[in-house]
Amino acid sequence: MSNALKGHIALFAAQIVYALNYTIAKGLMPHFISPLALVFLRIVGACILFWVLSLFVKTQKVKPADLKKMMWLTVFGVIINQVFFIYGLSLTEPINSAIIMISNPIIVFIFTLIVLKERITFLKVSGLTLAICGALTLILFKGNFELGSKTIKGDLMTLINATSWAIFVVMVKPVMQTYNTVTVMRWMFLFGTIYIMPIGLYDTLHTNWHAFTGHAVFATCFVIVATTFFAYLLNIYGLQSLSPNVVSMYIYLQPFLASFFAILMGEDKLTPTKLFSGALIICGLYLVNYKSNSTTKKIVTHD
Repeated sequence: MSNALKGHIALFAAQIVYALNYTIAKGLMPHFISPLALVFLRIVGACILFWVLSLFVKTQKVKPADLKKMMWLTVFGVIINQVFFIYGLSLTEPINSAIIMISNPIIVFIFTLIVLKERITFLKVSGLTLAICGALTLILFKGNFELGSKTIKGDLMTLINATSWAIFVVMVKPVMQTYNTVTVMRWMFLFGTIYIMPIGLYDTLHTNWHAFTGHAVFATCFVIVATTFFAYLLNIYGLQSLSPNVVSMYIYLQPFLASFFAILMGEDKLTPTKLFSGALIICGLYLVNYKSNSTTKKIVTHD
């Protein structure tokens, strides 16, 4: 099995986790836990898991200069990404967040042109356009999207989150070509734990843990272990062998997979619109990746 195929499998698995998260973690905030407390648990919990994993997986010694890079990359990929997404989601509607997050691959596409000097090709633009159309069709048929004064703060925070993750995905690529996934993640989440302490510790200490139901406990554990630890592990692993454009494009699978799981659980119905949207998204992913394979090989050969 090639490294590129392993990368695609890892990214697809990450999207399954994200899709399940919509159903499992639904209602967790703010009834049981505040946004900042949940972010605190996610980062600290994932930090512990990555350092435990590093006891069983070979890691590398990181150069001081690269540790400095990881320190500021953590700000974009862990702190701003998680705090602004969770807080933004609590201040806006889920459909608003879903549509705004569609901008992430577009921002990544622009950054790769500037930072990594990737070329604009007809296939990349066509694939991006198809995936956007597919995701928008699926999301807009599920609810009413409306930007207004009531949601503008949350909408802006979600847009900042999308931009922050785009910066991280592009800028962390050179680091991932030097160190393995666990090496990078254990240091980044250690820095993230230090950064989140003054931000989320107060809310965490004042959480009413006695009010947690069995489902709330399970949902919190799922968010920490699956949505944070495993999802970051899988996404960064995929980034080692695939371009940032391909990694970011997988976000368009989330609404499709979320609908798929809702259909399996009897909470939604299969319609021609959903099938058409899924086909557009998959075709878009294929077109963007078709050219990216050769790009990835050139990068590896150059190193």
